[in-house]
Amino acid sequence: MQRHLLPGLIAVTLLAACQRQPPAQAPAVPAAPTPPAASAHDFVPAINADDFVQHVKVLASDDFEGRGPGTPGEEKSVQYIKSQFERIGLKPGNNGEWFQTVPMVETTANPDTTLTLTVDGKPRELKMGSDMVIGTTNGQPEVKIDDSQLVFVGYGVNAPEQHWNDYAGLDVKGKTVVMLVNDPGFHANDPKLFEGKRMTYYGRWTYKYEEAARQGAAAALIIHDTPGASYGWDVVKNSWSGAQYALPASTDPAPRLPAQGWITGEQAQSLFADSGLDLDKLRAAANKPGFKPVPIKATLSLDLKNTIVQKQSRNVIGRLDGSTHPDEAMVYMAHWDHLGKHPGETGDNIYNGAVDNATGVAGILEIAEAFKHQQPPPQRSVLFIAVTLEESGLLGSQYYVAHPVVPLDKTVGVINLDALGVNGKTHDLTVVGMGSSQLEDVLKDVTSKQGLALHAESHPEAGSYFRSDHFNFAKAGVPAMDVGSGDDLVEGGTAAGDAAGKDYNEHRYHKPGDQYDAATWKVDGVVDLLNDVYGVGQQLTSDGKWPEWYPGNPFKAARDMMMSPRIAPAKPATATP
Repeated sequence: MQRHLLPGLIAVTLLAACQRQPPAQAPAVPAAPTPPAASAHDFVPAINADDFVQHVKVLASDDFEGRGPGTPGEEKSVQYIKSQFERIGLKPGNNGEWFQTVPMVETTANPDTTLTLTVDGKPRELKMGSDMVIGTTNGQPEVKIDDSQLVFVGYGVNAPEQHWNDYAGLDVKGKTVVMLVNDPGFHANDPKLFEGKRMTYYGRWTYKYEEAARQGAAAALIIHDTPGASYGWDVVKNSWSGAQYALPASTDPAPRLPAQGWITGEQAQSLFADSGLDLDKLRAAANKPGFKPVPIKATLSLDLKNTIVQKQSRNVIGRLDGSTHPDEAMVYMAHWDHLGKHPGETGDNIYNGAVDNATGVAGILEIAEAFKHQQPPPQRSVLFIAVTLEESGLLGSQYYVAHPVVPLDKTVGVINLDALGVNGKTHDLTVVGMGSSQLEDVLKDVTSKQGLALHAESHPEAGSYFRSDHFNFAKAGVPAMDVGSGDDLVEGGTAAGDAAGKDYNEHRYHKPGDQYDAATWKVDGVVDLLNDVYGVGQQLTSDGKWPEWYPGNPFKAARDMMMSPRIAPAKPATATP
């Protein structure tokens, strides 16, 4: 959770005011046959472990090729989700259509691209993947940068409310900014800086590129470090290899960098040392208020050749109409996409994404089944949205928020399911960014009856609240909550939970190893979680309440402005953020 206003972040017109009307729907695609595994399974109305696993096994199968947007794996994925929505008995949720077309630009960089850094007239070539990653989102088939001066800008943050501006007095037009990942408070271990160990949006790499683009830089490089990023270099390399996606400029006109990427910590150390600078000392200096940018006696040259393809992807939307207030809706969402298939890799080159995020999609399908058979039926409508392009920067949910099928001021709240834990029953649930909204009060009311505790994510420095699709709703003011499995396992406690999380991050996250494994998966804890978040929706679709952001939350102002013409504010929440 962020407690401070971000420039331009929470205006009600954040996206809607600058977006054009949504494009016409793409021509209908012939329905793919339902996978044999699905047709052979008998689903039951209640949230059920066998049904959940069945959905995961289909979505994460090799046949779906890692569910890459714009690939044959997309067609199989969206048709499967649509077929399940139809089987359950939902209505097409996008004004009579199952799909919401999301325009996208597919950019594939030449994998042999090198980056040249020149120090004292001596060029050194950095190789794509092993030394750096580089790309562009501006849709250009070639990006050429010649002898761009490098400058170290600390964390690359401009935060007026923090009285912090790493760009103060600096003109970076035509220059390449080099910066650290995360927030100053993280590396300094100082709770008085930003939010200390807890990452704010300023710490996210996406923000750093956005700010560098606003400042007019020619390029931006983030220095990788595993603790600051919360993942190793292999995750960066895998995530940036192959096709990358962005919304077209006509849909998202925000400034964009000509080139943006990461550099390994080792290469950065060498670059700074060769330039007569001590990176460790500069890290320490960047953690202190009043830091001034430092020129690096080096230049960057780049000839980045890209294959550009204009494509479309799809959100899948199912709807269950409310009995008395069909114009108001609760939203359950999960992203269906993953990293696809990487033909150039040897061995297993399919990134199946079983945990990330076949589990989330399976989860909303199970919750939809429960709502459809609920008696009495919900009074408010329920939307189930399987969004695309999460792995490419939350683009599918960004597009939906700009073009909602239920107006945002009629959207009661959002629950997002992303990468559910499959390690067994827990004594707790994780609320990512805990301390944000009254959705947590409703969840607490449900879980307290089961003796389950709620807690924030165990690694707040990872900035998880800003890394999944609920964040786009939050930026627009809609209370949004990401709920995950807890860390305190019934079998083994928090030690076992932490070990399981570490094992997943190191060996399966954004790797081909993220596959369904019948021998190791224990989904009884997931069933508990799904019943709990279903319980939140049961309450909110029947009691007529409108959950609010807690006082001090940066997204509260947008919601208050959005809702004030219609309803009086509720009493302040008693929970402490």
